[in-house]
Amino acid sequence: MEILHNLLDIPKINGNYPPIGLTIGNFDGVHIGHRQLLKKIKNDCLSKNLLFVVVTFVPHPQKILQPDKERFLINSYEQRRTLLKSLGVDVLVEMKFTRDFSTLKGEDFLSQYLLSYPNLKDFYLGYDFAFGANKEGDYDLVKSICNPRGVEVEIQPKFEFQGQVVSSSLIRERLLSGKIDEVKDILERPFHLEGVVVKGEGRGKKIGFPTANIQVSQDLLVPQKGVYVTRTVYNGMMFKSITNIGNNPTFKDTNMIHIETNLFDFDTDIYGELLDIQFLHKIRDEKKFPTVNDLIGQIKSDVEFAKEYLREK
Repeated sequence: MEILHNLLDIPKINGNYPPIGLTIGNFDGVHIGHRQLLKKIKNDCLSKNLLFVVVTFVPHPQKILQPDKERFLINSYEQRRTLLKSLGVDVLVEMKFTRDFSTLKGEDFLSQYLLSYPNLKDFYLGYDFAFGANKEGDYDLVKSICNPRGVEVEIQPKFEFQGQVVSSSLIRERLLSGKIDEVKDILERPFHLEGVVVKGEGRGKKIGFPTANIQVSQDLLVPQKGVYVTRTVYNGMMFKSITNIGNNPTFKDTNMIHIETNLFDFDTDIYGELLDIQFLHKIRDEKKFPTVNDLIGQIKSDVEFAKEYLREK
């Protein structure tokens, strides 16, 4: 998969731009609805001998339109690239999203950024995706401009999960509610959090459960506070683990959120290393225990639950 920043950067073949099928969207999470859409487009492009092109934005438009909003993205941009590549995307065009860019009218965005490519054959739109200022670039506008130029426009149906329309917003709501099992079904894979191991206060080691303290990007959404069954990837190896997200209320009262992972059968200094945590199931909410011994007893129970859960997977 090639990663470009402009459609006109697509390499010519024998002096001509290759014919393409194109879709556009944020694709945050690359969830089951996105996957159905992208698989369908890939098959269409293969049958028509078209290059499969996805146009998306960096940073996510919300980062520009609501700059104070943190913890929003379901995936990092790198994770999104990996997931799109796995679905057969030939070219990913990551357009730079700016405040000026957001004020473009839908018609201007079409003509300047999409229809400037001379060999666009098919344009696929998600059922609810719209672009341009005030989201005026909807299906009707796209069709009215594209069809006279010989570009076929096809709108894709909505995808439902348990009676609800699948969307990135639905996944965010489920994550913030701790409904990891549902998120796993909607994504068709576990929810991932990537981060670097940083020094903590060492309390876990002192009570017999050493943890890796994970620092993640302020852009990435973090699930509801609680204790989770997880798998953790380090240096290409998978380890069974439990992960706590919370404020460490037994030791102190603070608003700072900590992400701490206890890797089973693991005793290596990994400060500064990158971990990829896969969330599988929520064990319980975070709570304040009367004594440290009560906390230790609960952690032992959490670990046993996680081991049994993972044994069955």
